Amino acid sequence: MKQRGVRSTSLSANLKLGECNQIHSSVSGYCIPFGQTSLVKKWSSMEDLASATDYSPMPKRINLSFLNLNVGGKQFQIDYRVAARYPSTRLGKLAACSDLVKRLDFCDDFSVQMNEYFFDRDPVVFYYIFHFYRCGVLWIMDELCPHNFLEEIEYWGLHLKYTQRCCHILFEEHQDEIMEYIKTERDLQAEVERHDEKHFEGKWLGDFKLKMWNLVENPYSSVQAKMIAVFSSIFVLISIVAMSLSTMEELQDMSINGKPYMEYVETICIIFFTTEYLIKLFSTPDIKRFLRTAMNIVDLVAILPFYIQIIFESFAEDVDIHLHHDDIEKMESVGQVGKMLKIIRLMRIFRILKLARHSTGLRAFGFTIRQCYQQVCCLFLFIAMGIFTFSALMHSVEHDVPGTNFTSIPCTWWWAAVSISTVGYGDTVPDSFLGRIVAFLCISFGIILNGMPISILYNRFSDFYTKLKAHETSSTVKVGTKIRFKERVINKVIACCKPQNT
Repeated sequence: MKQRGVRSTSLSANLKLGECNQIHSSVSGYCIPFGQTSLVKKWSSMEDLASATDYSPMPKRINLSFLNLNVGGKQFQIDYRVAARYPSTRLGKLAACSDLVKRLDFCDDFSVQMNEYFFDRDPVVFYYIFHFYRCGVLWIMDELCPHNFLEEIEYWGLHLKYTQRCCHILFEEHQDEIMEYIKTERDLQAEVERHDEKHFEGKWLGDFKLKMWNLVENPYSSVQAKMIAVFSSIFVLISIVAMSLSTMEELQDMSINGKPYMEYVETICIIFFTTEYLIKLFSTPDIKRFLRTAMNIVDLVAILPFYIQIIFESFAEDVDIHLHHDDIEKMESVGQVGKMLKIIRLMRIFRILKLARHSTGLRAFGFTIRQCYQQVCCLFLFIAMGIFTFSALMHSVEHDVPGTNFTSIPCTWWWAAVSISTVGYGDTVPDSFLGRIVAFLCISFGIILNGMPISILYNRFSDFYTKLKAHETSSTVKVGTKIRFKERVINKVIACCKPQNT
């Protein structure tokens, strides 16, 4: 079993509550309800065992055949022989020990007058420990904290092997749920975690870097930071629209110095993104953590294709200047550069991911995919198995049909993928009766397969979105009050319209 930390002893382990059903009088004659002298009594193990105590009379009858236990203020009695059945437990060792001095090693204190052993432990959990000595079965309740329960049974010398299988399974499931919840909360906290002011203390230009960091990274820190966040989202949308419009032939003819207008718009957006990224890189207190963050990687991927494209275009122009008609190798290199430029230009679509920085829904979606990657991988595995299985079946029943499109299993993959996804383009259809039966089975499999993970992913997404929103709200409260533009504008208008007293 995992070794757990030693629990600190109670500050009141040597004190015991006395009876308070009477009102005791002080020396001066005044009645003091619940007086200290009547409520608190010292444990006799702290005194000379031979000294007489007037305030704690000896009980008339003490049953020496039972272990008198006081666990967290609640009293229990257990027979010595019952406790001795389990000699490896704490109570078993206490019952088997004949030396009164050594018995103090197994308890927190001992009352000679009451013949009672005191344990500063949880009495609620000890109820199930006490029941174990009576019937030999350790019960586990769902409302108990698994960590606290394991700590308590380890203190008393018990193990989970004494539990029934049903209780053991439920306990492990509860423990796994709590561990998963803690992991999710930790990941959500890291998702919205921002650098505190203490991270900038002692740094070079720490105060200036803190202001710049809040300006570009924390939109709730000031009005200026909120405006920059809004401008950043607007520039992302403008760059995406400009990239889309640049593919239209009508706009390609409209140019300045041989370049279309949309390229100049994209250049302005890239300059803004580059400036924003460099400010973050300069002001971050931890460069390694900054470079590993997913959103910062997205920012870098959004601007790199532009500069790589400039390098390749300059290389292509240099090759074109020195190109001769008989130089075939250089012509091939120009063609390869053109293909690389197409791929690099295609990477510009990753700019849309920058919107996730200012969208809680997109961040919750990405977080859901990361947390449910096992379910997503299983879904793709089942889809792949279905594609291969039904492709082989369809090819087996259709390859002899004249004019069939199912000439090979790889050619049938497209039909199987379209059918399992329940899209059904209809470009390739079976002609035989058996082929239509296989197609029906493939479509039915796709309907069942697509319906299973939808509810799981939706529930996870809804849960993560709510938690992420709550974490962002709590983080905003820590940083400062929320910026309310509407209330500020209304207050300004009221202040301007209010007549001034002359």
